Amino acid sequence: MIWLNVIIQGILLGGFYALFACGLSLMFGVLKVINLAHGDMAVVAAYVAVFLTPHLHIPELWSFLVVVPIFGVIGYIGQRTLIQKSIDRDPFTTLLVTFGLSVVIENLLLEAYTANGQTVTIGTLITKSWHPTSIIYISYLSLMVLAVAVGVLALLQLFLSRTGTGRLIRAVADDREAAQLSGANYRHIFGIAAAIACATVALAGIAYGMMTQFEPTSGGVNLLFAFEAVVIGGIGSLWGTLVGGIALGVAQQFGAHFNPQYQVLAGNVLFLLVLAVRPQGLFGKRTALA
Repeated sequence: MIWLNVIIQGILLGGFYALFACGLSLMFGVLKVINLAHGDMAVVAAYVAVFLTPHLHIPELWSFLVVVPIFGVIGYIGQRTLIQKSIDRDPFTTLLVTFGLSVVIENLLLEAYTANGQTVTIGTLITKSWHPTSIIYISYLSLMVLAVAVGVLALLQLFLSRTGTGRLIRAVADDREAAQLSGANYRHIFGIAAAIACATVALAGIAYGMMTQFEPTSGGVNLLFAFEAVVIGGIGSLWGTLVGGIALGVAQQFGAHFNPQYQVLAGNVLFLLVLAVRPQGLFGKRTALA
C-alpha cells in the first residue's frame, strides 16, 4: 500500500508538471524556441491573479477566467514583436532574449513584491483530500490540477488535428517555407501558437500558486522540471509531455520516499537515463507535434 500511495502521489505531481510543460512543448514544437522565461511568466500569472481578484470581486479560484485571456493576448503580442525579431535574426538569439526577459521579470517582481512568499487563496480546498485507506490519500486540489492538465492536452490535440488553424500550425511546424508558399502567414500562426502557450502557462502559474507559496524567483525550478518533462516525454509530443511529467513525478516521489533530499536527484537521474538510452524521448518522433 505504501508503494501504491507513492505512485499515486507521483502521478498527481506529474499532472502539475505536464500542465506546466505543455506550453513549453508547444513553443518548441512550432517555433523551435526554448523559452527560458517560461517559469517566470507562470509566476507573473500567479501574482496577477492575487492582484486582480480583490479589485474584480471574484474568488481567486476563478481568477483563471480573467488571467488566461490576458496572457493569451500578451503571448501573441510578445511573439509578433520581441520573439519574432529574434527568430528572424538568429534562432539562438531567442535564448538570449528569453533569458534576458527572465532576469527582467524576476527583478521587477522583487522590486514590486519583495521576496516574501504569497499564495493564491482557495479556502479549505487546499486541505481537503480523499482517504480510500489509512495509507492512501488523494488531494482534491492535486486531482483537479491533473484533470485540468489532461483536459488542456486533449483540447490542444483536438485543436491541432481537427481545426483549420490547428492544421496550419502543424503545417508551419513541419515546413515553414512550404506553408508560406501555400499562402500561410507563418508569423500570425506563430503568434497564435505563442498565445496558446502563454494561456497554458497562466493556468500552470495559478495552479502553482494554489498548491504552494510562490515568490519572484520560483520560476527557475519549475522551468527545469517542465523542461525535463518535455525531454522525457519527447519534444513536440503533447501526450508525451503528460507521460514525461508523470514519469518525472513518480521518480521524484520514489526518491523522496527514501530520503527527502533524493527527490530532485531521482528526477534528474531519470532525465539523464532517458537522454542516454532514448535521446528523442519516450514518444519523440521526427515530425513536430506528432
